[in-house]
Amino acid sequence: MKAYIPYGAYWSTPFARWQGEFAELHAMEFAAHVTRAELARRDMPVSVFDFAAYGLTVPQNRSFYGLPWFTGMIGAEYLPGPTVNQACATGARLLATAAGEFAMGAASCALLVSGDRTSNSPHVYYPAPGAPGGTGVSENIVLDSFNVDPFARCAMVDTADNVARREGIDTAEQHELTLLRYEQYGAALENGRAFQRRYMAEAFEVPDPRFRKTVAVIEGDRGIHGVDAAKMAALKPVREGGSVTFAAQTHPADGNAGLVMVSDPARARAMAVRADAPLVELVCVAQARVEKAHMPAAPIAAAARALELAGLGIDDMAVLKSHNPFAVNDIAFARAFGIDWRRMNNFGCSLVWGHPQGPTGLRSVIEMIEELEIAGGGHGLFQGCAAGDSAMAVVLRVS
Repeated sequence: MKAYIPYGAYWSTPFARWQGEFAELHAMEFAAHVTRAELARRDMPVSVFDFAAYGLTVPQNRSFYGLPWFTGMIGAEYLPGPTVNQACATGARLLATAAGEFAMGAASCALLVSGDRTSNSPHVYYPAPGAPGGTGVSENIVLDSFNVDPFARCAMVDTADNVARREGIDTAEQHELTLLRYEQYGAALENGRAFQRRYMAEAFEVPDPRFRKTVAVIEGDRGIHGVDAAKMAALKPVREGGSVTFAAQTHPADGNAGLVMVSDPARARAMAVRADAPLVELVCVAQARVEKAHMPAAPIAAAARALELAGLGIDDMAVLKSHNPFAVNDIAFARAFGIDWRRMNNFGCSLVWGHPQGPTGLRSVIEMIEELEIAGGGHGLFQGCAAGDSAMAVVLRVS
């Protein structure tokens, strides 16, 4: 695979808990607003791109027009491309989509952006004139998707309980992992958020819904509540007979993230933010699906396939990152590969900073690049589950 990410040619907004600071911002217009600013800050004209893809999992007003509307809003009116939706695996799918274009010789410089808003999600009505009384059906796009898998016929939290039950993962271990993940996230906030400032604005200006003025300035993620071991111990599981509590799972959020990918290593070095920047190479992307109603176990199979494609083992990975909507994800993954879950997710993960779906994986990959740079290079593995008991995994090399 010949695909490279110019070091520093990526960004993420802070993630805000749903119904928070970004709740009234149209997700695609917000992503375009941020992308214009981030490209300008890097003195990167839109004319350099010959491919783009946009990741969206929650429909927005007029989002039928997808990527062409997004590229039009950033001034790249010439640029077509797909709108991608693979639930929480959308970020990894964007990388695979661009790499496929490169492999076909159809493109050489890609802009990949994802933005979602779980807040105020659409309530959709599907007419059915032939039904009794002519009554159709309706759904809340976000809440109903969390609560009902139409194939497995259960809620997402049930899939976590199923994996926990099968693997013998109790509530105490889930809480122990959650407490550590918050400590790891705290390291990203040290020294004035030094780690996050590698890819996120020091002070982020929140626009009004018409994107004409700044209505607030925030520093870092919003809506993250601290954790307390004693209070967590007093919580009952969400489901009777289960083990997963509200403390051991993530929260819905809003935000966006983006990155640039090119097919030539020399171009990647030329587009990096500094002359001595490392080379970031996409080694492989893999996917998997497991038995129904066991979503948190799917990353195990996806990661195994990615490592097989890369010709590497789990011990070859200098950095391990995951999209972990449930603490169960990381525990099951660590047991499957015989590793300590304490070595995963340094500096943060979606269990803590939230889950805006499409951009979640992109932010994790960005953080993985920065952690690898700090470590002096090496391979990194990102993996994460997605709706439908599926998952994707990404292996990168920073040299």
